[in-house]
Amino acid sequence: MRRETAYKLAGRRHDPRVAGSGLVKHREIRFREMPPGQTERALTALERLRGLKVSLSERPRTLDVEYSVLDFSLELLEDALRDAGFHLDNSLYVKLVRALVYFSEETQRHNIASPERLIKQSNEVYIKVYDQHPHGDHDETPVELREYK
Repeated sequence: MRRETAYKLAGRRHDPRVAGSGLVKHREIRFREMPPGQTERALTALERLRGLKVSLSERPRTLDVEYSVLDFSLELLEDALRDAGFHLDNSLYVKLVRALVYFSEETQRHNIASPERLIKQSNEVYIKVYDQHPHGDHDETPVELREYK
């Protein structure tokens, strides 16, 4: 039996737009010192994206971004900035944080895209399937003769 069939028979509905909290992410994008002025240029470039909130951070050479993980990821934003010629900070601390954020967002996006697991109703699925398919447990004897007393 296919997974989708099992979920359908159990009456489970999985809507990724409603799935759990933590979909809105608040992240920082840090830039190198050189070339100067790239933080402001990146701010104007990212402000054009719908669904993305961008602002200058209190920290120097840093942008604060807010987005839904369903629409964007930090990896997508940083790759787009690199492709546009911006130079991001590559200190050890930023690399570690970046790797952790990339992994967690990718995992969350994968989990949202996959259907919910059947936990409590899995036995009901197999009962319904068994009832719908013909099997060899039918007794051809009339009811009157089966209940002989």
